[in-house]
Amino acid sequence: MYLIDRADGSRLLVTSASDLNAAAECEFGFGRRVDALLGRIEALDEELDLMNQRTIEMGHAHEARLIDAFRAEGSLVEIDRPARGIDGLLTAQGATIDALHSRTDMVVQATFFDPTHGPDVAPGIGLGFVGYADFLQHRGDGVYRVLDSKLARRAKVTALMQLAAYAEQLARLGIAVDDETALILGDGRYSIHRLADIAPVHRRQRERMHALLRDRASAGNVVAWRAPSLAHCGKCVWCADAIAEHDDVWRTYGLRGGQWQKLAEAGITTMTDLATHAGAVAGIPQRTVDGLRAQAALQLRAAAGDPVPPVELIDARALDALPAPSPGDLYFDFEGDPLYTEDGTGWWGIDYLFGVTDRDDTFTPYWAHTFADERAALIAFLDEIERRLAAHPELHIYHYAPYERTHLRSLAARHGVGEVVVDRLLRDGVLVDLYAVVKRALRVGSTSYSIKKLEPLYWPESRLGAAVSAGDDSVAEYVRARELRLAGEHAEAQQILDAIGKYNEVDCVSTRKLEEWLRAYPRGGGERPQRPDGSVDQGGDVDADPDAGADPQLDIDGDGNDRVVETSPLHDELTRLAANPDGSVALEPDRTAEQRLYAYAAAAIDYHRRERKTFWWAHFDRLASPLDEWADTRDVFLVDPDRGVQLTEWGKAGRQRTLRRQLRLGGEWAPGSRPAPGGRAGPYAAYEHPSPLPLNPRDPLTRPARQITLEAVGDDHIVVTETLATDPHTGEPITEYDALPIALTPAPPPEAGKQVDAIHEWGAALVAAHPELPRNAVVDLLLRRSPRVRDSAPGDPGVVVEGGLAPVVDIDGEPDRITAVTQSLLHLDRSYLAVQGPPGTGKTYLGSRVIARLVAEDGWRVGVVAQGHATVEHVLDAVVSAGLDGRQVAKAPKNGADPAHYAEARWTVLGKADQLAPWAATKTEGYVIGGTAWDFANPARVERDSLDLLVVDEAGQYSLAATIAASVSSRNLLLLGDPQQLPQVSQGTHPEPIDGSALGYLTAGHDVLPAEYGYFLAETRRVHPALARHVSALSYEGQLHAHPSAATRHLDGLAPGIHAHAVEHHGNATDSTEEAAAVVALVDAVVGLGWTDPTDRRVARGDAPRPRPLTAADVIVVTPYNGHVQTVRDALDAAGYTATRVGTVDKFQGQEAVIAIVSLAASSAVDAPRGLDFLLNRNRLNVAISRAQWAAHIVHSPAIADHLPHTADGLAELSAFLRLID
Repeated sequence: MYLIDRADGSRLLVTSASDLNAAAECEFGFGRRVDALLGRIEALDEELDLMNQRTIEMGHAHEARLIDAFRAEGSLVEIDRPARGIDGLLTAQGATIDALHSRTDMVVQATFFDPTHGPDVAPGIGLGFVGYADFLQHRGDGVYRVLDSKLARRAKVTALMQLAAYAEQLARLGIAVDDETALILGDGRYSIHRLADIAPVHRRQRERMHALLRDRASAGNVVAWRAPSLAHCGKCVWCADAIAEHDDVWRTYGLRGGQWQKLAEAGITTMTDLATHAGAVAGIPQRTVDGLRAQAALQLRAAAGDPVPPVELIDARALDALPAPSPGDLYFDFEGDPLYTEDGTGWWGIDYLFGVTDRDDTFTPYWAHTFADERAALIAFLDEIERRLAAHPELHIYHYAPYERTHLRSLAARHGVGEVVVDRLLRDGVLVDLYAVVKRALRVGSTSYSIKKLEPLYWPESRLGAAVSAGDDSVAEYVRARELRLAGEHAEAQQILDAIGKYNEVDCVSTRKLEEWLRAYPRGGGERPQRPDGSVDQGGDVDADPDAGADPQLDIDGDGNDRVVETSPLHDELTRLAANPDGSVALEPDRTAEQRLYAYAAAAIDYHRRERKTFWWAHFDRLASPLDEWADTRDVFLVDPDRGVQLTEWGKAGRQRTLRRQLRLGGEWAPGSRPAPGGRAGPYAAYEHPSPLPLNPRDPLTRPARQITLEAVGDDHIVVTETLATDPHTGEPITEYDALPIALTPAPPPEAGKQVDAIHEWGAALVAAHPELPRNAVVDLLLRRSPRVRDSAPGDPGVVVEGGLAPVVDIDGEPDRITAVTQSLLHLDRSYLAVQGPPGTGKTYLGSRVIARLVAEDGWRVGVVAQGHATVEHVLDAVVSAGLDGRQVAKAPKNGADPAHYAEARWTVLGKADQLAPWAATKTEGYVIGGTAWDFANPARVERDSLDLLVVDEAGQYSLAATIAASVSSRNLLLLGDPQQLPQVSQGTHPEPIDGSALGYLTAGHDVLPAEYGYFLAETRRVHPALARHVSALSYEGQLHAHPSAATRHLDGLAPGIHAHAVEHHGNATDSTEEAAAVVALVDAVVGLGWTDPTDRRVARGDAPRPRPLTAADVIVVTPYNGHVQTVRDALDAAGYTATRVGTVDKFQGQEAVIAIVSLAASSAVDAPRGLDFLLNRNRLNVAISRAQWAAHIVHSPAIADHLPHTADGLAELSAFLRLID
């Protein structure tokens, strides 16, 4: 951004695409930059970034190599870079236009200069744009594609914004622009992106930047700190300067973005305000306010210029819980690049250095520059740990912050090696996180608790003269080293790696010094306090029984037999078959379809063990980590201590053996939670230290937790029953207590039942058939080959071919998809067929008619499986409605279900699932049975290969692993669903995406099922054409359209389609009273409008449809957060609209209403728990707006749309949202 003079004496403010990115990062900082440019304030000096300078130089070399390559391929014109001046810029742009009109194959450094980029920003100050496109590639017929060269190995959003800006400039010049654009990455790959996934965000960001420029240029003063209309990043040099100048409360360690605004609303803006505040703060729990106040007060005590911060002891027991020192102790630190990836892996992030020191500070590095290297480094590291454990069974591995613990287990899961060792390290408390100790034991008067900020307390000389001195420096320098290696500069690259290694070594040594300092930290009183188990910390070696007091819940794997899975012959053999001929791991895109099949099979063998293992890892991490780090985890309920009530005292009733009590707890569910009362395995109630529950002797630093029973669930409250714990030392019940839990954490996954055996049988058949492949539906599915059908009548041998599905024929103007699907199924030869049905397309109608026809006319034995009982039962109801005798349809109720629920069932209700097989044995004709994967994988309930067809309903949300397990019951599969709706939820981390949905696997890379795999239902009867266009563009590649009947409906006074409503609010995370008020106003505006629906089944045939007044029941409100559900519910009830349904998106799947209102609640991307990836998830938006028959209202904060995402996927999601609201 710069100013140039115009001929008339005025000036032109010239911007570029990089300015747009700067404005998006921090609006306050951008405003101050404009103020400095206009001479109102002095510009702040920013540190010279030598790395960026070096990257620019290497980028030029990369570009030069590309130019040479392009010149050899065709005509090329290179535009000389002009000086900063209007005449020179216009001349360079003219040369660019000439080259484009000549249809040059490649135009290099194309100059764009728009001196009238928008209205003047102020009197005498115009607005211009300048840009230099690396490459403009002719695609034929005068159409050009914008290309940019980047040294990075991934697409960065800043680069994509540049591409969109240049594409816009091409269009301004009258040049046809290709629908796609691309980055040429440092390794030569092309990262191709749709302009439609970039341009909406670019336009929004450009308009926002122009508004900021007009505001600043026309203002008479410098932009004020805490200007309410601007976003503040809190990190840039301009924010840092203002924070220091104003002693802003932002300096308080532990303060979160949303709290900054809430404190301001309470009149608290400075550190002194906070340190002296004695009352409550609306929207922040009192315990959090108290902690922030104490932290601010301690930071104010820190002497100016003194690097040694003051320290307060909070909980000495956390220090005393440190394990006894051992000569075998190790100190461990990872260095990782979170943005590294390799084609075809689907993996992000590499841990490029595993650094370890011992008590003598001997440093051992394990380097990794590829994912294959990372696997080898993990194996070598764990081998060394096992060797040392054999010599020193009492050793511990100390680290700082959860990264090392979480990444060790995720690496073991990613590469499928070392999991038994990692399990043992976690289960035995070998890994000790000193960050958790510091957070629980001490309060430090510092703006950061990073280990580098604590080093002045115990090692002030640690970083003197270091070439690399911060974690971000390490990552950036590592990326630079990798780029140097690509460029052939190996010596310089090695120098950087040596400096990174030294930095990591210092981190490891620092961890040792911190551990020793914590042991020696004075407790007060002159005596060594007791450990939680009553023993005294002597500060030296302590003999202990490693098995004493072991908690059975610490068995991470569940069934002990699962622990040998890494040496399972079947798993190993499948892994061997998936490998390359030289034994190396085969990765996409280089592996064959057969290698992929075997790799997925190996992952399936291990699927359920990984799901349970991942749960327990995450569970113990939560108990060991600060509450605010996991409060937003799905199925976590954060308890408000001021809203907890003990409904019953501890006691027994009837034949109960254990004391129990019942609690009513107020609080808030985390976003995306799907709590359900009852169930065999309840959630855990976690208690904060000091806890009334006994601590785990192996790991006394973690919070204790008890599994409880969830009796009732509300949007902002729960009722639970808790039994009294038993002391593991005495075996007796502990003392009754009144304390309340701080949170409920997720319940463990259900036991897999016979699914594990079923998957093993399927995998064993693969191995037995090698080198051939068995005729098997799941084999065809995983090979992604077209369904195999016989080209003859059913029952005749014929010839088996791939494809050849029955065509859809129109009958009386309507496509007869039921007949086409039925005929294709009849010709299947142990294969599969897929049907994708978007909302309102009659997926269940089609499926039930196909099932009824196959059973009634062809005597087929059909199973119906889905993730939940309700889904299966809905299909069975539809099958009976399709005309099949209910005596030919059977299912057992869900365990624990109310028998009254099945009183009016029109199909056969069995007493229990074990009656499925006996019932089927009595049938001499076709039949339908329903159940879950637990039923179809169990040969005692459904015999192997006994069904002609297994229908997987909601196959877009049904995992591949569950599909494999259930498939052993049937010869053929029908996958029925829509992967564009709510995704499959998985607990585990898997080496292959076996947790992904079966239907999603087939549609990978597409929004619409490719025709070679089955049928796409392209007509929706629910959604009006004006709304269907938006749904189609959002999620179905424009291929979904409304049935003519949907256009016959009419609502007076409101246009059909999408209506967006921007509502200003700030600091809201999971609920917004402002948006709730807007929702009430919208309901008020539509209630009473005339609604005419000729398709309504209640309209008598032959009668002319009559309009009826719309009621509150015709409106649904969908929101991402349970907290906002209650806020909206309260507002609607107060307005008298009690019939309007309100819920999260999962509550409304399969439902519809005339009007759908989608209220997002969060004020900004910073405020939104789980970020915009959750809030604007395309699948969730699709389900939400497609509930509506006539119109969908989207209520949102404008700041949501102003955010600039940090990933290409996030950019595409936000662009999709902007297309809806624009």
